[in-house]
Amino acid sequence: MENFEKFKLNKQLLNAIEELGYETPTEIQDKAIPLVQAGHDVLGIAQTGTGKTAAYTLPLLMKVKYAQGSAPRALILAPTRELCIQIHKNITELGKYTDLRIVAAYGGVGIKSQLEEVKKGVDILVATPGRFMDIYLTGDMIVKQVQTLVLDEADKMMDMGFMPQIRKILEVIPSKKRQNLLFSATMPEKVLKLSEEFLEFPVQVEVTPQATTAETIEQALYEVPNFRTKIELLGYFLSKTEEFSKVIVFTKTKDNANHIYRFLERKFGDESVRVIHANKDQNARLNAIDSFKNDNIRILVATDVAARGIDVSLVTHVINFDVPILYEEYVHRIGRTGRAKNQGYAFTFANEAEMYHVAKIEEIIRMEIPRVRIPSAVDIYDTPFDERQAIAKEIDNQKKKDNPEFKGAFHEKKNPKLKQKQKKEKQKKRKTK
Repeated sequence: MENFEKFKLNKQLLNAIEELGYETPTEIQDKAIPLVQAGHDVLGIAQTGTGKTAAYTLPLLMKVKYAQGSAPRALILAPTRELCIQIHKNITELGKYTDLRIVAAYGGVGIKSQLEEVKKGVDILVATPGRFMDIYLTGDMIVKQVQTLVLDEADKMMDMGFMPQIRKILEVIPSKKRQNLLFSATMPEKVLKLSEEFLEFPVQVEVTPQATTAETIEQALYEVPNFRTKIELLGYFLSKTEEFSKVIVFTKTKDNANHIYRFLERKFGDESVRVIHANKDQNARLNAIDSFKNDNIRILVATDVAARGIDVSLVTHVINFDVPILYEEYVHRIGRTGRAKNQGYAFTFANEAEMYHVAKIEEIIRMEIPRVRIPSAVDIYDTPFDERQAIAKEIDNQKKKDNPEFKGAFHEKKNPKLKQKQKKEKQKKRKTK
């Protein structure tokens, strides 16, 4: 506990830290905690799984200290309900020996019970931007006591289009004497712009270069021609139950997530797998995550809605069944494994069209993802006509995006004059032969 004692934390927090098994501060905690304690506005850049929640939570708990009044004195904004629940759980565990009232407010469930909790009195409010505004607009919550405002996963907030809501929140919360903290795994242009609006003379803490992947994660890329071969490859890996003992499979769409879930359910039984995506209700999503966390299931199929809201230790593998088209999301997906200095593995399956996105991801993470051959035991299937056409069309669209003058193979097929000209040239060549 000597390393945490250097932060001059009170006995209640040190006891909670010891019970949670934290022995030494992580790099982000070591750098950020003293700055937050000193009252600075802080811009923290750190990968998921590096302990950044505790980096702002511990000094926040010291600052708020004990229950007082009924209005919140600290507000933490998070982009998703899963992350909101996770942050609330972490703060509650660290503040278990205090009398602080910590409330989580998020969408997907009725507002009534959350509003009742707020009315009873709250010291620290963890909320999604939309639900915070819902509660504020009822007139039952005073916000003028907020002294600390934290934006967590700011890059995800920008991706999800929360900027207008955040601006409204900044308008209603008094800025005088308010400490602002912004944490993000990556630093795209939108986050930089937000930091300029939100932070006042900030101190930047960056524990790893932006969008780098953890050294504890071994990455591999499999070039897979089509959906059916991807399914076969996935089944091959997941059949190794001892090695692949706790796996998250990420997909791009809800439909793909459902298809993969049904395949895995047939192959391994419904006691082995769950699926979560935006169409699943809140209880179903939370139950699925809890089952995965408690080792009741070993496979969780998820869309990116879950990439930042799952704080589960000892995930052995992350499998990107589809390549993410929001490139920073790759870092967050694979960051579900290799946490807390444990070894993790991240496999990505990419068809010909998806290799375009792989190249963009490699630019962001500043490394080439190692290519690995598909195991010989896996059957490689021919690509059906419809899927082949969809892939070809996607490749055309990518070329047009990079070069607006590119007309594309599909354009040529639709041009009867060009087609006729090509036919005549072929006939001419045959005659000369």
